[in-house]
Amino acid sequence: MKKKFMIWMTLLLLLSACAPKFGEEEVVQKKNDKEQKAVIPKYNISDSYYRVVLPFQPSGARGEVVEDLNTRLDVDEFETGLMRIAQKRFSPEDYLFQEGQYLDKETVQRWLQRKLTAEQMKKKKVKPSENVGLNPPISDKGTNEEKNKKSPIYLASILEHDYLMKISDDKVKLGGVVIGLALNSVHYYETEEGYPREEKIKDDVIEREGKRIAAEVLSRLRDMKSLKEVPITIALYKQAPRASVIPGHFFAVTHVDEGSSTIDDWEAIKEEYYLFPSDEAEENHRDDWLKFNNFKSDIEEFFPNYTGVVGKGLYVNDQLQQLTINITMPFYGKAEVIGFTQYVTGLAMEKFPDYINVSIYINSTVGPESVIVRQAKADQPFVHIYQ
Repeated sequence: MKKKFMIWMTLLLLLSACAPKFGEEEVVQKKNDKEQKAVIPKYNISDSYYRVVLPFQPSGARGEVVEDLNTRLDVDEFETGLMRIAQKRFSPEDYLFQEGQYLDKETVQRWLQRKLTAEQMKKKKVKPSENVGLNPPISDKGTNEEKNKKSPIYLASILEHDYLMKISDDKVKLGGVVIGLALNSVHYYETEEGYPREEKIKDDVIEREGKRIAAEVLSRLRDMKSLKEVPITIALYKQAPRASVIPGHFFAVTHVDEGSSTIDDWEAIKEEYYLFPSDEAEENHRDDWLKFNNFKSDIEEFFPNYTGVVGKGLYVNDQLQQLTINITMPFYGKAEVIGFTQYVTGLAMEKFPDYINVSIYINSTVGPESVIVRQAKADQPFVHIYQ
């Protein structure tokens, strides 16, 4: 194995202390009829990322997604996947990213609630204008199991991203809004005795309810003065069950033109994650499954301290686009880490096609040891060994 590779400083150092300063651009941002100064960083670390308007303005609903979704995997994919979808309409070359500024925490929480029946509104003294829950009402009659089976909670979370565009050398304005709606694939509830129960929701029901909710969300956004005329994109996300070791995925998106309050059509998104090794990966993507198993077998054969190799593959239109591999081993010295990292780097270059992005994280029982990243079509990988 004679392939050359580079050992880089940590990514944090590369992007901060070691990165050259490319200057900044000061602009005026208009919001709610008020002008305020903002700064646009001139340097972008990747074509896959948006530049962020500074000073960073957190969303009013910040932290809500973390509380709502089942796993950290879904939290990460929901946000990064929404950015990936946004790039098809709002190019990182022309638009700047800003966390959602129009849906605050209270609004999101109220929208995620169940809608109340007329009887429940009267009993709780709730005004019609306050009855804004987007999830279906639940009956007051029957057992908890009967009521939840009949009326599961569909909408788990709402995420807003804003995209700004320059209108002159020194001014920017809101150019578009992207909304993610995370939908449950499993509804969790408890019986009267406190026993946990779950109700699986069929895909066609998830899609039907997601589109129903999206139409209502669009209508409410258009009622906001600042969002009456901007283009709006809404994407539907199916979150994974709580016990899943891979995240869910986006499955539909609609683009609404500026000023429009109706959804004319939906575009299917064919994205899905697979675990390697797994029966599902073997059945649906056998060639990739074999490549991964050969990679795994080579590690097992040459390193007796082997503990585990697990992969997560992102498929777009049934084509493997990204493979993330986690390797855990009980190392006994830095020389062993270096030797193992060299070996795995060579395997990654030889075993996996060059059209996919491959990221490999090598860990020991005490923490991360090294990282290998091979970008699609790249001749050489980036390698970092932690000191």
